[in-house]
Amino acid sequence: MRFDSNLAWRTAHSAILANRDVLLALAGVFFLLPRLAFALLMPDPPAAQGASPAQSMQAIEQFYATALPFVIPMILFQAVGVLAILTLFTDRSRPTVGQALTLGAKGVFPYVLAQILLAAAVALVGGGLIGVLTLTKQPTLAVAGMIVVMIVAAAAYVRMSLVGPVVAVERVYNPARALMRSWAITRGNGWRLFGFAVLVGIVVMVAMLAVISIGGSIGTLAGGPDVGRIVSAVVSSVLAAIVTLYIAGLMAAIHRQLAGPSVDDIMATFE
Repeated sequence: MRFDSNLAWRTAHSAILANRDVLLALAGVFFLLPRLAFALLMPDPPAAQGASPAQSMQAIEQFYATALPFVIPMILFQAVGVLAILTLFTDRSRPTVGQALTLGAKGVFPYVLAQILLAAAVALVGGGLIGVLTLTKQPTLAVAGMIVVMIVAAAAYVRMSLVGPVVAVERVYNPARALMRSWAITRGNGWRLFGFAVLVGIVVMVAMLAVISIGGSIGTLAGGPDVGRIVSAVVSSVLAAIVTLYIAGLMAAIHRQLAGPSVDDIMATFE
């Protein structure tokens, strides 16, 4: 089936509006609060001013080493929320929120492992190709190869973007099979999905940068740098939660559109 981006957007938006109370509550718990806590409690990344490249790299490594014990649980927690929301969007048995969360918890490790497998494969193939091109000592060739690898990697991630619905909806708990299933569903629509993802990404990035910048500036003018930091953290966390909710809705709509049944069934879940 040919991918229809307008239909996917309308379906996702209508489904979210139809059950916004439950979905916004879940988004607040699983997306907003963890991001806000991380933004407020973790120190900012180290500034690079006056430091050598080696010192900057060491400071960044120390920052992420400190943050990792908090980042990993947050990723797993948010993954449960994504899978639970996907279940509520698509499961015709009309599960309760508790049942959706249980299914989300069951699928979280296969879902995360699938992402790790994909990242490892991209890093192995892409890194190997760039390494070989670097050995040619032709900077232009190496740069061109890097650009090609980045485009192909982005396209591969788009083809694998339906792993979440495959795990949550189809109950495929084998990470490799989930990746292959997503690849099969998106066959023939990869570049359309890629273009749609780029468009959505640009709109989201521009909107978030503008709103966060304005909110932070107002907070700084009203109460100083600390207030500005808090306002920026709150605004960015709220926006990120809404964006994540809509991305989950789009994934559910795209999965139903390409894998069947009709995208109208998403709305029937909330009737």
